Amino acid sequence: MSALTDQRPWGHYTVLADEADHKVKRIIVQPGKRLSLQRHQQRAEHWYVVKGEALVTLDESEKILSAGNAVDIPIRTKHRIENTGSEELVFIEVQTGSYFGEDDIERFDDDFGRTS
Repeated sequence: MSALTDQRPWGHYTVLADEADHKVKRIIVQPGKRLSLQRHQQRAEHWYVVKGEALVTLDESEKILSAGNAVDIPIRTKHRIENTGSEELVFIEVQTGSYFGEDDIERFDDDFGRTS
């Protein structure tokens, strides 16, 4: 099986595993870029930072993560990750739940005009 890489305005991700009960992505965010503020109705996520530094928003709280740190994002929690460093941010995202399609993204704020 070859990995699927998808380009985004903030960087790109590669799907490492896509199974019935989980999905795993390697995500790279360019310096100064961030993903949309979003939530999911059908999946939870676990983010493990491999390289770089990130500002993570979970509902109304923010935390800084660096390489070796991780955070859990429960289902229906608003979340965002931002690369606050000068090098690429690399993290592994493990999704668990009942559905992993990209159409389970409800966007609230997006630097690139992609809102639900």
